[in-house]
Amino acid sequence: LPTVTSPCKILKCNSEFWAATSGSHHLGTEEAPEFCTALRAYAHCTRRTARTCRGDLAYHSAVHGIDDLMVQHNCSKDGPTSQPRLRTLPPGDSQERSDSPEICHYEKSFHKHSAAPNYTHCGLFGDPHLRTFTDTFQTCKVQGAWPLIDNNYLNVQVTNTPVLPGSTATATSKLTIIFKSFQECVEQKVYQAEMDELPAAFADGSKNGGDKHGANSLKITEKVSGQHIEIQAKYIGTTIVVRQVGRYLTFAVRMPEEVVNAVEDRDSQGLYLCLRGCPLNQQIDFQTIRSAQGTESRARRKGPSLPAPPEAFTYETATAKCREKLPVEDLYFQSCVFDLLTTGDVNFMLAAYYAFEDVKMLHSNKDKLHLYERTRDLAAGNTAPSGTAPALWVALLCLGQSWLGLL
Repeated sequence: LPTVTSPCKILKCNSEFWAATSGSHHLGTEEAPEFCTALRAYAHCTRRTARTCRGDLAYHSAVHGIDDLMVQHNCSKDGPTSQPRLRTLPPGDSQERSDSPEICHYEKSFHKHSAAPNYTHCGLFGDPHLRTFTDTFQTCKVQGAWPLIDNNYLNVQVTNTPVLPGSTATATSKLTIIFKSFQECVEQKVYQAEMDELPAAFADGSKNGGDKHGANSLKITEKVSGQHIEIQAKYIGTTIVVRQVGRYLTFAVRMPEEVVNAVEDRDSQGLYLCLRGCPLNQQIDFQTIRSAQGTESRARRKGPSLPAPPEAFTYETATAKCREKLPVEDLYFQSCVFDLLTTGDVNFMLAAYYAFEDVKMLHSNKDKLHLYERTRDLAAGNTAPSGTAPALWVALLCLGQSWLGLL
């Protein structure tokens, strides 16, 4: 696709301010007037390009940063706004050229002079289980292709296929990530993974953002060959982890809230699963399953046992297997039991385990790592309400037995 040149000139404004204030020595108190002059010139530049930068993340970050710096340095908004003196780069200083301006490093550029960004997490794993950017946990059907993320900077789509013929249990068999071209940092790049194919490069064979100055702000790293890759997109402060566990894929992302919400039209993002969650008609409701299966579960316990394939798990063996990797009986543990009962595939236990490991690495709030059933009813401390787990296990067991009966 041809590269579209943005009419937004915020990059030029950032570069001029950076050139005017980045000397070989730190600006002292005696140079405050000069710094304020550069700030006013910076603000004037952003106002000139405001109309064409309305939806640009870097523009809005720059405007907020200017306001913060004005206050910190007691700068008046009225005063001289002479053009900044451009600093000439030494010949051959490629490292300095690639790093300037710092627009290609989210934390350095967008938040250098303001509060640290608020990071959020989304993950998809197993049969499939979704943890949204707002820490809502859902188990969904979502067979076929569904968008996980769709904002101004990247698009992520997953394809889920049935785990067993005739079963409603699905898992992620294909993943496509599109990193959109961004100013002087990266060209558009596409990453695709499928079952038994987890490349350590983009679709064009490259491992970074292309030929632009900030290309290394987008990078793929292979952690375990064919099993685990990590993509760092520093220009938007984003980390993505993709794994193949067994035959299926898992996805986890750490992204600033500012990037999460960078969409042109929020009303058109209804199927953006990481932001809005799965549609109601695609969710598996544990509460409904519990009440609907109660009578059937008692009948099954009194009647003859159903034949099951050799790999089938019972409630006892599934919980024992999940406790090997997930000792805390949270929603990741419950998901593990659910998947073992419905698929009989031990790799789903590993998928739940690695999903939680990714949460520990990517989630910014360590007090919210564990999630429990009916989190909306929990008191402070985020502990599971007593008495809910046994009923849930009965529901999961009955659901698993009914699905295994389809084999």
